[in-house]
Amino acid sequence: MTEIIQSLSTFITGNRVWKSVFRTESPVTERGQSESVFHNVWLHIHPVKVLKDGLKFTHTFCLGGVSLFLFLVLVITGVPLMFYYVPSVDQAYGSMKDLEFVVSYGLLLRNLHRWAAHAMVITVFLHMARVFYSGSYKPPREFNWVVGVCLLVLTLGLSFTGYLLPWDQLAFWAITVGTSIASYVPWLGSAFKYVLIGGNEVGQGALLRFYVLHTVVLPLAAVLLMAVHFWRIRKDGGISRPL
Repeated sequence: MTEIIQSLSTFITGNRVWKSVFRTESPVTERGQSESVFHNVWLHIHPVKVLKDGLKFTHTFCLGGVSLFLFLVLVITGVPLMFYYVPSVDQAYGSMKDLEFVVSYGLLLRNLHRWAAHAMVITVFLHMARVFYSGSYKPPREFNWVVGVCLLVLTLGLSFTGYLLPWDQLAFWAITVGTSIASYVPWLGSAFKYVLIGGNEVGQGALLRFYVLHTVVLPLAAVLLMAVHFWRIRKDGGISRPL
């Protein structure tokens, strides 16, 4: 019994825990140390060199970092909201009222989520404007500009789908108008509208689809594109030099 306890203690406190998880040896050569950094997304997310002019606050106004921070706030506040929200046309509005008047700190939680969403739309738009007016979309950063435009569209989509979830009169008519506009897409408009609302009329199918879009599809797409966005910033040499 004593040997078993000593063996467990050695396994937990010794280097065997690290080896059992990662199955790799610590690099001892300079080349191995460099490769371990290059192959690690967290250690290699920033460029090797940073231009002095690019560090000025007035060049970027930290709009990209603020947008990322607001997205994290939305994720942190959105997960608890999912525990109380019911995606049903009969219960959605009531669950939102329960958050305001019944759930402890529910009103604070919802307002943090709502105002962070509004602020993220503003900061992402300003970030895109800053990139455009400073010429940061020019080669070799044109691909990352396209990724940023996609992130702007996803941000607007997240804001719109979240706006519909309370299922009040504003939400009902917003989804009615929004899906009617989508129906004017050439060739695929009618089919696109049918898929969005889950039928020919706005109802339970539409609410459920926009709920899934807001909580699963669009956030996962945003996370994927943000990872590509940050990776491309690093590969393109960091923040562009001010014009």
